[in-house]
Amino acid sequence: MPTSPAGPPTPADGLLSAARRNLRELAHGLSHASHSSAPPFAGSPKLWLRLLPYAVVLALTAVFVPTTIQVLANDYGVPGGLAAALAVGQAAPLLMLAHRPLQAWWIVFAADVAGALVLLGTAEQPQGTIWPWTPPVIVGYLFVLLALGLRESRRTVIGVWLVTGAAGLALHLVAPARSGGGALLLVVLGALVLVIGQAVRERGEAQRRLVEQETISEAERAQRTLLEERTRIARELHDVVAHHMSVITVQADSAPYRIGGLSEEARSEFAAIAAGARESLAEMRRLLSVLRSDGTRGELAPQPGLDRLQQLVEATVRAGLPAELSLAGDVGEAVERGGVPPTVDLSAYRIVQESLANVVRHAPGARTRVSVTALDGHLTVLVVNDPAVRPGSPLEASGTGHGLVGMRERVRLTGGTLDTGPLPDGGFRVSARLPLQPPSASLNPEDL
Repeated sequence: MPTSPAGPPTPADGLLSAARRNLRELAHGLSHASHSSAPPFAGSPKLWLRLLPYAVVLALTAVFVPTTIQVLANDYGVPGGLAAALAVGQAAPLLMLAHRPLQAWWIVFAADVAGALVLLGTAEQPQGTIWPWTPPVIVGYLFVLLALGLRESRRTVIGVWLVTGAAGLALHLVAPARSGGGALLLVVLGALVLVIGQAVRERGEAQRRLVEQETISEAERAQRTLLEERTRIARELHDVVAHHMSVITVQADSAPYRIGGLSEEARSEFAAIAAGARESLAEMRRLLSVLRSDGTRGELAPQPGLDRLQQLVEATVRAGLPAELSLAGDVGEAVERGGVPPTVDLSAYRIVQESLANVVRHAPGARTRVSVTALDGHLTVLVVNDPAVRPGSPLEASGTGHGLVGMRERVRLTGGTLDTGPLPDGGFRVSARLPLQPPSASLNPEDL
């Protein structure tokens, strides 16, 4: 006879399954620490802060061991040897709170229960005492719970609190006449201490996650700034490359008319060169449309160069910044005869422009000197400014960080070097060394 398929589980089965699962989780939390054995402040650079947890637990142990012995012997009438043994079991594990609080709790809990059973075996409870937990037990146990709340997960501290309450209830039921409210007092104070410890722990975790997110956000902002600068530089260089490609196209198209007696093969070759140049220009325009952000329009003015440095410095002086320009004669001659590569020409201008803008923003009124020289096949751009006329009163407390990033990218593009930094007198120095000869055009597989 075929058996009918099992029906859906009843609500009672679902509750039992959930209860068993929660009990397993609580048991796992009580038997497995949720943190490493490293003590608090282990990563601190300060020695006294790293030693602080050990000093605290050593002081607690030194206080609670003799106090527990005295209370058990004098107030509860426990023999001296047995009182000393119970005191060691109940207070000595406090030394473990710095690195293994969960294991310390297991030892203290077992010793406290054993101490309650020892007190139960006395003839009668002394007047004015509480049971099953003595005052030193309650106070020491609260320190254990605080350490657990600061280090362990919420599941673990809930399990510890439930086990503590269950043990106190069981002992109360064994001898209700002896109980003086110690079980209830420990449950209430323990819950308060655990809540405080968990609140401090979760606040610390939230602050740590916030610091991590801020670090990630700062790295993302730096990366975004770098990409924005590279995109802006690429858009500017488009004009330079497009000019050269246009010249190639015009020269290739006009070669058959300018040069007589060309063979058909030569005419075809010039036509192919012109067609390739026009196709490259079209591809560059499409590339520029990708680099250009939505809603932005291309600049119609030609890209500036060293020939416009004088105008830039004069405009800066009119804006209230005392600036001086020193342009070597050989640099001007090199610009006039086209001896400065377009990328170096544009990069030098932008470096001076960014440097002057930074002086205006961060050191208003500071005297600034701009020097451009050419020596040993390199163009050296030097911008040095004095301290601000009004120290501590910059126009901008913090910049966007684009200026130096853009300088580094432009210098890296030309194969040069950049040196920036503050001066001993409070000023700032920007020095760029750009090669006047283009770098080797060897193919780099990583650029493909």
